[in-house]
This record gives sequence, structure tokens and C-alpha cells, in this order.
Amino acid sequence: MVSEIAIVSGKGGTGKTTIVASFAAFAGDAIIADCDVDAPDLHILLTPEIIETSEFIGSKTATIDKDVCTQCGLCEESCRFDAIRVPEIDPIACEGCGVCEFVCPEKAISMHDRVSGNLFQSKTRYGSLSHAKLLPGQGNSGKLVTEVRRHAQIMAQSENRDIILIDGSPGIGCPVIATVAGLKVGVVVTEPTLSGIHDMKRVLGLMKQFHILSTVIINKFDINPKNTDEIVKYCRENGIEVLGRIPFDRIMTESMVQRKTLPEFTPDHEITQMLRRIWIRIKKLAVYSRS
Repeated sequence: MVSEIAIVSGKGGTGKTTIVASFAAFAGDAIIADCDVDAPDLHILLTPEIIETSEFIGSKTATIDKDVCTQCGLCEESCRFDAIRVPEIDPIACEGCGVCEFVCPEKAISMHDRVSGNLFQSKTRYGSLSHAKLLPGQGNSGKLVTEVRRHAQIMAQSENRDIILIDGSPGIGCPVIATVAGLKVGVVVTEPTLSGIHDMKRVLGLMKQFHILSTVIINKFDINPKNTDEIVKYCRENGIEVLGRIPFDRIMTESMVQRKTLPEFTPDHEITQMLRRIWIRIKKLAVYSRS
């Protein structure tokens, strides 16, 4: 049985992707999925070799046949997105709802698939990677995340892997919901700032709604010990395990500049060893959640 483990964060910039890359190095043969499709960056550290690329059709867009259109204006009146100036349709403003096609008495409007992004299946030095990139201005990122996870599950089955390691997007919106839905174990990476605490609580609340075993990693814990204590207290009161407190250290930035994971860049560093212990604990929780 495959265990999907998602590493998420309430806000950006907490160090989530750096931690995921380290976990991928420790795992060695896990299937990796980058579900931050709006701003993916895990590939920067893992330098994947793309094996297969496919288009993601996330929505539709309307077009008008000018030879058939009588310019009655019904479509323009009915478009709530103000995308139509008969006989033209703005493809950027069009949301693909299909109302214009429905109301057109001459059947001059038709809906066509819109390429909203690209899906990639790649190989990395730590295992196969499922990832994607949403095109600028496109929506339905939640659907694209679902496809990334589906591809990762297929890869895990074909390669006989029992762990899928997911790098989720920040926040609590559709991409995060698509990332955590159906999971058993989730890890929230936070930082001891007011925004970090606020957003951590929001994403933990979301995961509670999905009955996910939630844990927390506090990154840069020493930049504000008082806020760190508040995070620990909140987790204790809500039965959430704090997996570790990682100190602020420039070594994490230096490793990213070199496009290397921490285990590669500095295998004996205290943070690397701490992350190794955290990963061992996460794997135990994943096994426990399957039983």
C-alpha cells in the first residue's frame, strides 16, 4: 500500500521545498510530486530529466463564427465576465462557462478546449518526479494538482514504490485542498512570525477537516523564541506533534544557491542530521497510519 506524505505550509517562504528536497534525498527511492503548480521550484534542487510531457486541458474558451453571427447581442448581455464585444470574444477574460453558447439563437458560438498548463514525468537522482506548470493567467490549479497526484500514483504502482513525497503549495486554497484530500499524514512547515502562526493554524484547521494526522516543523525557530513557544503551546493543546525545531542557518540558502539538497551539500551538519531524524519519524507515522 502506497503512503502519500504531504509537506505543506500556511504561507510561502517557510523553507518547505528545501525540507522536501532533503526528505527526497533521505528516502532515496520515493516517488516525488511537486503539487505547487502555480510556482513550482522543487525542480531547481532536483534538476530532473524530463521523460514525458503532456498538455493539461483545464477549461474551455468560446469562439464566434462571424459568418453565422447576426450580432444580436444576447451573448454580450449574458456574459457575466464582460468578455464579449460582439463579434469578438476576449480569450483572457472568458471563463469558459458556456452561457454564450447556450443563449446564441444562431448557434454561432462554440466551446473549445484551452491548454491551461503542462504535466511532466521526470527522473531525478532520488527517484521519479511528477510535476506541472500552470500557464500564466490560467485557473483550475486544483485540477492540475489532482493530475500531478494521479500521475505520481501511477508511477508508484508501476515502479513498486510505497512512498509518495508531496511538496504542496502554500495557503488553504484549491491547490492545497487537492494536495491533502485523502492523505493520512501531513507535515506543516511554519516559522515563528505572526503571519506564520496565523497561517499555520489555518492550514492545520483545513487538515483537521480531512481527518489527516497533522504534524509541525518549526523552521528558523530561534529568530523569535516567544513565538516559537506559542506554536509549541498551540500544538500541545491540540494534540499535534512538533517533529522538530530547526535553527536559522545560512547553510540552507547556500545549498540552494549550489542547487544541492542539504544531505548532498553538508551531510554532517546538525540541521541535516536533525532532518534525517525527522524523516525517520515521519516514515513511522506513515506506517502507523496505514494500520
